[in-house]
Amino acid sequence: MGGADGRPLRHPGPRRPAGVASNARGGRRQRETEAGRDSGQAMSEFSGVKQPEFDTMTSKHTHAAGQLEELAQALHKELQSAGLDTAPAARLRQLAGRVTTQAADLRRRQRLVHELQRQKVTFGRSTPKGSFLEIPDNLEAAQGLLDGTLAGRAALKAADGDRKALAELEKYASRTVDPEFVKSFLRTLGALGVTRVPGAIAIQLRDARKRQDAEGVTQLSRQGQKVLGMLSTALAKGTDPKSPAYVGADFLKGLVKEGRAEHKAGDTKYSGYQAQALIWRAHDGKPPFSKEFMEVVGRDVIVYEHDQRKDEWAAAKDPLGRYVKGQQLPIIDLAGAFGLGILLRPGTQMGSPDTKAQSAVVDDLFHAAKSSREGSQALLNHAPAGWKESVLDYLLTTRWSASRFLNDYKPIRDMLVIATTGQDATSKKLAAEMIKTLSDQVSGAFGNASDGNLEIRNRHLFDRYAPLAYPLGRAIAANIHELSELLLNGEKFDKVAAQDMSYALVLATADDSTFEAMIRAQAEHMRASLGTVPPVGLNAANAERLGFTKADVKKYDLNGNGWVDKADVIQAMTDRAVAEARPFGFIVEIRRQVLIAQGLDDKKADEALKNMVSNAIGLLPVPGSNPVGTLAKGAFGEMLGKGYDKLAGAAYDEMAKQVAQRMFEHGRTMDETHATLADNRLAVERLTKQMVATTMLNTGLLDDTNLKGQTFATGTPPRIKPFAEMSPQEYSDFLEWAQDKGGTNDVFDRFRNTFRTTSDVNDYLGLQVPASSGGDG
Repeated sequence: MGGADGRPLRHPGPRRPAGVASNARGGRRQRETEAGRDSGQAMSEFSGVKQPEFDTMTSKHTHAAGQLEELAQALHKELQSAGLDTAPAARLRQLAGRVTTQAADLRRRQRLVHELQRQKVTFGRSTPKGSFLEIPDNLEAAQGLLDGTLAGRAALKAADGDRKALAELEKYASRTVDPEFVKSFLRTLGALGVTRVPGAIAIQLRDARKRQDAEGVTQLSRQGQKVLGMLSTALAKGTDPKSPAYVGADFLKGLVKEGRAEHKAGDTKYSGYQAQALIWRAHDGKPPFSKEFMEVVGRDVIVYEHDQRKDEWAAAKDPLGRYVKGQQLPIIDLAGAFGLGILLRPGTQMGSPDTKAQSAVVDDLFHAAKSSREGSQALLNHAPAGWKESVLDYLLTTRWSASRFLNDYKPIRDMLVIATTGQDATSKKLAAEMIKTLSDQVSGAFGNASDGNLEIRNRHLFDRYAPLAYPLGRAIAANIHELSELLLNGEKFDKVAAQDMSYALVLATADDSTFEAMIRAQAEHMRASLGTVPPVGLNAANAERLGFTKADVKKYDLNGNGWVDKADVIQAMTDRAVAEARPFGFIVEIRRQVLIAQGLDDKKADEALKNMVSNAIGLLPVPGSNPVGTLAKGAFGEMLGKGYDKLAGAAYDEMAKQVAQRMFEHGRTMDETHATLADNRLAVERLTKQMVATTMLNTGLLDDTNLKGQTFATGTPPRIKPFAEMSPQEYSDFLEWAQDKGGTNDVFDRFRNTFRTTSDVNDYLGLQVPASSGGDG
């Protein structure tokens, strides 16, 4: 056994002493390592020692160190007395020091060898030259080997119902940071032991509750949570090929074998996956379960439940089956089967209102998968052999009733969010698949009411998928650009057409937090788009310095005068504002229709939007941009310092928090107009004014205007106050002045007209609402 870094670790002396053999030699060792990896077995470096010779060598080394030190002292004294150079004595003392260090290292190894032998942890092999004991070259690795083996043995005893062993195992919970400990622990336990330990804990806790042993329940709950957390960390590390604690592919296969097998403790029988699920649910996400774990174990869990429940679920779908079989039941984990609720989940306290909750095997798997985008995607982006649907489609359709049975949607929602909100190709593929699937499922729930607005005709169908509104909306928000492409250019997002997106938005915007996420995403999309507007004065000479190209100059110089003037800037701003108005209006109008369909007040502005307006979100340019306008530097003030540039590429909600925080640091809310906002459309229009004003400042459109007498100006010559120092009234005055003096009244009018046009929504949802309606602000 030996070095965790994969390099041969040798005896610290100048050459390997007699009696110690190492297999870490040249090509032979390399071939053994590669062969071990190919077979899925993790191999470590080790030294082989003959026990008697090793003890003798250690003793002689210690004795020699003392003799060398005595000789060095005597030589130094003689040389000094003779008036000769004492350097030879100094060199001898250095040698004595090295040998002393080696002797101390050998004694530590000797103690570990003896302890490994006493605990029967060492591994031996016989050769024609005698019997050798294989010990790790690294002392920390040797300690990990020892502790991991002892912890594994304690776990095996605990699996047999030994309460004292459970307490002993608990002591090793902090050792999972050591890869050698994890490898030794899991190898000692084996896949069977890993499966039996949570089963034994659950059975003991069940029996303690039956006996009404409150003290025993409290103790077992606490111990069980700690041990399951320890097992989950070890299992995540030990099944990840990228981890130094990886124990090999055969261990993963063993988990599948034991997961599908029936196990027994006393008179209690249970499937292995029911027990393993308690480990998954106890995981804190650090480190995440690997892609390989989800490919081997996770995918099999999905197929296992499908095969076990297939006939029952099919029968439950017909009227007679529903009468006889009842609801579509998932496979409940052991905690749920024994009525333990969440007593074995870390952090749970006795008396919690959720202690009676149930959990299912597959939902526990979702909890483990959500800690990694790669792992979640490995689970979802897959079609098992013989299936005509992907796992994602299966979970959203065939299995969805089983998920609804427990009324615990957090695991699947969290997993869907992490799997579909990245900017990688797989995230986008899964996002499109979820949008299309859920759109197909819910579209039949809606129709056209007598007044032309949206109507919910099948409330049961709408409510059935309402729990998925949040992950659906987050997936749309992560792909907000694709929404624009659907509306503006008739593009498809994978298999998603504009009508599919419309029905998906109906479901998503019904949820308040989801609507907020989409508005924030669209606001960020618009802010980024306005951030590409060229500055006044852009020409071929300064293009590169300002972050543009000569081709850009030709593109934006619409009147052909050789540079980008104010008219060119205003036209570029208009084009972007109008393009962003359509998706903005699409989202807000569908939200309005959903509120109407649910009989709610469609004219009430959502608090999230009002807060965005009141905190002047949209105030700053895109992070990392270089404001060209001279007035911008004063207006943005310290906000462009204090780490603003470090937020380059930050998500919009993070920028929102930063701006709001800096406003509150000055004890003020910048925009009081939010208090009078009557609906979401007015809020978006106010937000747009803020973003357009930022763009005008940033591009220099306002640099030549007269600030004399303005409430928001200060100093001589007058300049715009830093925004953080403006009162709400001064800020409101600034917005109106900027719109008027910047010549952007037409920009805003065109944005407003496009934004309030509802024809897109009418067409895709089959409504007959007047082309422009709602608050007239």
